[in-house]
Amino acid sequence: MPTLITSISGWGRYPLQSCELERPERYADLNSDAPSLIVRGQGRSYGDASLNENGRVLLTERVNRMLELDTEQGILRAEAGVTLAEILAVIVLQGWFLPVTPGTKFVSLGGCVAADVHGKNHHHEGSFCDHVLDLAMILADGTRSHCSATENAELFWATVGGMGLTGIIGEVTLKLIPIQTTRMKVRYHAATNLEQMFKLLQDPTLDDRYSVAWIDSLATGKNLGRGVAMFGHHATLAELGNSKPHSRQLKHDQPARKRTLPFDFPAFALNPLSIGAFNAWYYHREGGKQEPFLSGYDAYFYPLDAIGQWNRLYGKRGFVQYQCVIPEQGAYAGMATLLHELSASRRPSFLAVLKRFGAQGRGMLSFPTAGYTLALDLPIRDSGLFALLDRLDSIVLQHGGRVYLAKDARLSAESFRSMYPRYEEWLKIKSIIDPHNRFSSSLSRRLHIGLNSGRAA
Repeated sequence: MPTLITSISGWGRYPLQSCELERPERYADLNSDAPSLIVRGQGRSYGDASLNENGRVLLTERVNRMLELDTEQGILRAEAGVTLAEILAVIVLQGWFLPVTPGTKFVSLGGCVAADVHGKNHHHEGSFCDHVLDLAMILADGTRSHCSATENAELFWATVGGMGLTGIIGEVTLKLIPIQTTRMKVRYHAATNLEQMFKLLQDPTLDDRYSVAWIDSLATGKNLGRGVAMFGHHATLAELGNSKPHSRQLKHDQPARKRTLPFDFPAFALNPLSIGAFNAWYYHREGGKQEPFLSGYDAYFYPLDAIGQWNRLYGKRGFVQYQCVIPEQGAYAGMATLLHELSASRRPSFLAVLKRFGAQGRGMLSFPTAGYTLALDLPIRDSGLFALLDRLDSIVLQHGGRVYLAKDARLSAESFRSMYPRYEEWLKIKSIIDPHNRFSSSLSRRLHIGLNSGRAA
């Protein structure tokens, strides 16, 4: 099959690496015969998880057929290259929705499994793979196998959150959730500081199926951690005050008119002054919404999808999205320390998001654990950013937390070992199904994942 050697990056546009690309046209063309291989769906992981410098990258964007949809039970079987956007265009009209969704719909189904993605409802419904019924896999020796929570369970839980390092995910069978309408019922509540924000997110009288908080990353002093908590659920027919038949309320959502950034923003565009002004405006505008309101699901779940190539906002050097989780017991103190460190650095995050997590993810390398997660978008201007991120790692480790591998571009191997205590358990499975470390990525080599006897396989 023809290959192309070219430079690619993740969504953060850092790092940029030379890789050998192969694009199969159909499922039957998927194979694991390269000596070093990683699978790439839509390339929306932020760092180097879907890069394989000087090695093979298997593109699955054309292996994207939806194979079966049980509209009675809400079960979808599809090839792993299909995107959430393509799935939503079909299932919503049938009265179903994704059980868990990340903040963009332009990601592949296989990528959602490999990263065991989470959404705004993790504290109620867990991670993506808590709803996966079956995986069809192609292993390093070419064997085609199925696995699930009850069949070949060790392979399943090593693959879930395993960042594509256990094999090629070929097909996914997913349990969907029912909806009556495509509208969301949403409530916003402003918090003047981090303490009040935690109280809002922990208040059972405010809690909803989905919850997320926007944080002003530049706020300091008594306003440290101020922001807007956003709660929502899928609106019912009764909440719309409409007696029309169920099917009449299931139509395509109308997303905001999509605009595309035509050029890279200059490095100076995002600075403390410009982001501070935006944050003040956004806090007062969104925090001032006193009454519940209706929203389309697209605007609620995927606001940034309305801006094509929004990653160009951070300039040619790109950016790092830093996402961590801190266990519940030390979450408030840890998040306050992180925000203090960030605000003191005068390196503002254009986007800072706080979410509540439920139970520990069951995947051996799954990111979520019971507590709170903070995500920051930080433009790369100079090496000082990486020194700051090392300090953030230290804070996260001190509080027993971890960094999300799907967003990472620079974590150390030592920190990874401390953050992911089930790594050795995962490695035992990896050594059995891929003894020559055929499935390898730039991320895995940087973090020394899959090493045997102290050297790369």
